[in-house]
Amino acid sequence: MVEKLRQNRLVTLLLLTGAVYFFLKVIAPLTAPVLIAMLFVTIFGPLLKRLQNRLRIPRQIGALLLLLIACTVLGLLAWVFFSWIVGSLPKWIGGLDSLEEGLSVVVRKICHSVGSTIGIDSHYLEQTILSRIQDSIDYFQQQFVPGMLSQSLECVRAFGSFGAFLIIFIISTVLLAKDYDKIMNMLLEREEYHLVLKIICSIIRYIATYMKAQLIIMNIIGILAAVSLGLSGIRNGILWGLLAGLLDSLPFIGTGVVLVPLGIQQIFYGHYYRALTCLLLYIACIVIRELLEPKLIGKRVGVSPIAILLSLYAGFKLFGIWGIIEGPLGFVIIYHTYLNLNGNLQEN
Repeated sequence: MVEKLRQNRLVTLLLLTGAVYFFLKVIAPLTAPVLIAMLFVTIFGPLLKRLQNRLRIPRQIGALLLLLIACTVLGLLAWVFFSWIVGSLPKWIGGLDSLEEGLSVVVRKICHSVGSTIGIDSHYLEQTILSRIQDSIDYFQQQFVPGMLSQSLECVRAFGSFGAFLIIFIISTVLLAKDYDKIMNMLLEREEYHLVLKIICSIIRYIATYMKAQLIIMNIIGILAAVSLGLSGIRNGILWGLLAGLLDSLPFIGTGVVLVPLGIQQIFYGHYYRALTCLLLYIACIVIRELLEPKLIGKRVGVSPIAILLSLYAGFKLFGIWGIIEGPLGFVIIYHTYLNLNGNLQEN
């Protein structure tokens, strides 16, 4: 009997995994604006209800105001970063020559030390390494930048697709906010939907808890990095700090993507104090995340970090770059659905 029960659980888990994969692979891309709108209305439902009760603002109007505020803030940030990148691109390309000179000095010292130690011609070793560096820089100047600029048509198509997504998302959010109570009451009246609502609520609770924690940590790290890099005198330090804060919210990417190359660049320029600032800031960001994340998320999510890591890798292999989101999300859906199904079977 126990073996049959285990087999049934295994079959249930396999079927559930296949259903979630089909949902993320086929259904979710086709209905993404509506699904995200449902998540938005559910998470911000209490806030929309308070606005309706205290300020007499209908829920659909409140949802539209929240979306307008969010789009304005995100649009301003995107415009600032885009203007910064486009305006700084010529300087970055022109600065490759000075970077090459700095690399030449460092490589020359290393090759002289290594060559004298192991008995290899340091001049030959130096010329070999510098030629590889020069080839990489030439490729970046002659191939990558023109190729990037030639993709303008693809960028226009991407912006058009994003615009259509945004319009459908806004319309869906307003409509769902208006009829949210009616939809919930209709589902609660039918007993067969109670388990589905329980599963959905547990998944949304996890997502809301995770997003809230990441938003708080991202703001703290972004402000700290912007202030530290700005006061240290690094060019565009405030923008670099804000970018580091944004990237820190992405799984397993973190502030090191910004701070480590920035610190190495400062070493090449001879600004050792600024490089030390980047190093100390990087360590501080890691410590802040390690201290705050358990307190903000805690045991309420009930998911092991190693499981999230494996799901992220599996998601990347299955779905590509979007797998860093779909992988952990799929695992959370499978995990909470399986727990609720088992709990429902035990109650019955």
